Amino acid sequence: MILASGSPRRQHLLRELGLEFEVVLRPVEEPLPDGLDPVAAAEALARRKSAAYPDLAESHVVITADTIVALEGKLLTKPTDRAEAVAMLQALSGKENQVISAVALRYRGEIRVFHARSRVFFRPLSTAEIAFYIDTCAPYDKAGAYAVQEWIGMVGIDRIEGDYYNIVGLPVARLWAELQDFVPGILKIGR
Repeated sequence: MILASGSPRRQHLLRELGLEFEVVLRPVEEPLPDGLDPVAAAEALARRKSAAYPDLAESHVVITADTIVALEGKLLTKPTDRAEAVAMLQALSGKENQVISAVALRYRGEIRVFHARSRVFFRPLSTAEIAFYIDTCAPYDKAGAYAVQEWIGMVGIDRIEGDYYNIVGLPVARLWAELQDFVPGILKIGR
């Protein structure tokens, strides 16, 4: 099994599932055409990442994923600098956003893409809270400039609806079920 992701969060979640995997990384362009809805954007990125590994797909299960944060229909990507992170968190303050994670599984020339969607409700955030979070957690590698499992999630999120692990970056329950169906016999319990 290959995880084609540098995300330490995804790697941790797969380890917690008890899966044996290798991390293989290749550069993939992430910009998307304008006008895609959040689900289409996340799935397109997961497919694009999977396409970077055609040589591994015959003998390995390749897992790629992408997580998108959407606020009022607008996609929030990873912030490029502090000012953009501040602007994103100010926009999220007191509002609901959606987190969509798309996963692509590639095996023996076949590809299966699926997604999960969760809703995150932020309470109003103060300027000091936003600054503290950015200065201590540096969320520049996170869509929407936040991670639910970090300080901002503990103090700033009122509630979530949907899969918590999807918000972290990988819908693990759905992944488990899809792997069992897509590659029967690959998952072993009680080794």
